Amino acid sequence: MKKLYTKNELTFSIIWIVLYVVLLSIADSVSVNLGTEKLITAPLCVLMTAFLFFWVKKNDLMEKYGLCKFKGDVKKYLFFLPLVVLCSTNLWNGVTLNISPLESLLYVISMLCVGFLEELIFRGFLFRAMCKYNAKTAIIVSSITFGIGHIVNLLNGAELLATLLQVCYAIAIGFLFTILVYYGKSLIPCIISHSVVNSLSCFAVESGKTLDIITAIAIIVISISYTLWIVKSEKSKKEPAN
Repeated sequence: MKKLYTKNELTFSIIWIVLYVVLLSIADSVSVNLGTEKLITAPLCVLMTAFLFFWVKKNDLMEKYGLCKFKGDVKKYLFFLPLVVLCSTNLWNGVTLNISPLESLLYVISMLCVGFLEELIFRGFLFRAMCKYNAKTAIIVSSITFGIGHIVNLLNGAELLATLLQVCYAIAIGFLFTILVYYGKSLIPCIISHSVVNSLSCFAVESGKTLDIITAIAIIVISISYTLWIVKSEKSKKEPAN
């Protein structure tokens, strides 16, 4: 693994993206066939999370991949309040227990790990590998790839409209998270937000198509607005005072 990483970081990141998507899709499918959602997925996610965390730590890559303290001025980042709003979106229509307590626990464990894994793979490995060549391209590719990756949910039985909406707002969130990492040099705010959003989806009340569309638009507007705010704040730092 270290040899592949040293030889070509971009190839290394792409392999991990494919590996992640394939393994989790298979694990989800097997779990459903066994009659308990996330039964296989949860332990697999925990193992992958532990493996990648200790691999990054062992190779002194914690700072490089943002597993460190946030470097930006939280005041200029509005104390991350827009992230708090985004984290609450799954509860806007109420709270309920959609699956059994055991499945809920397995789901939350899986989603907490998924937040870490996806941020490290997309905003860590892939983004940093591409940043060597062109930062703007890295931001675009990392964000769009992250969003489009959610189309795999169709294979797990998700509805077409819900999946397309998820792809759209995931791209917007992807841009926001990538900008946070680019300027703040830390994955921590993204990992926490991503994990919370995913975990709370387990307790979301099913809504109609109209509300789904409204929620998706709200997420996109909040994400884009916050992204522009961060970029503007960072650019103002670089401008010399009159």
